Amino acid sequence: MKKLLSGLLLLSTGLLALNASAQLYKSVGPDGKVTYSDVPPPPSAKKLEIKSIAAGGEINTNNFPADLAGPASKSPVSIYTAPSCGVCGEARTMLKNNGIPFLEKTVKTNEDIAKLKQVSGGALLPVMTVGSKKMSGYDSAEWRTALTDAGYPATNRLPQDYRYPAAEPAAPPPAPAKQKDAAEAAKPAPAPQTGEPTFRF
Repeated sequence: MKKLLSGLLLLSTGLLALNASAQLYKSVGPDGKVTYSDVPPPPSAKKLEIKSIAAGGEINTNNFPADLAGPASKSPVSIYTAPSCGVCGEARTMLKNNGIPFLEKTVKTNEDIAKLKQVSGGALLPVMTVGSKKMSGYDSAEWRTALTDAGYPATNRLPQDYRYPAAEPAAPPPAPAKQKDAAEAAKPAPAPQTGEPTFRF
């Protein structure tokens, strides 16, 4: 029994290590060559930068101060936006001005709208999720209250070198399947759907 428990403990530790965020080292060698690597550079290289890389679309909180890292880990923030949504830009600016780390999901296709409806129950933009809490439509006072309730600081506590992750589709396209044979690859692509997706803001 002890051996089984020890094995499970080692397995879980290994999985945690695999899921941990990596670090990217940017350095320049004696010959002036710039190198990017997940391995620390040799002592002879001049180290320029160390960046944390988050895995699985998550925000890496390793360099955050404790009062920001806690809520960012327990109640991560995501927003759903659309390119033609002016109020979405206001919501995005408010979050950045307040130093709130967030992931942005863009709504452009019918698949994105289906995902938005699955998350929020409607098609009103923007949508903000704070942990399990969901808010449709932008109201700066309500959003700030939700963030405060989740423990986010009242002032910007993000590190100066923090860069927000690039926006991604709300419903990312599936990874391309391996081609079974040449005949399968030669099949014509299905005709694209007509009509613009509809949502409100």
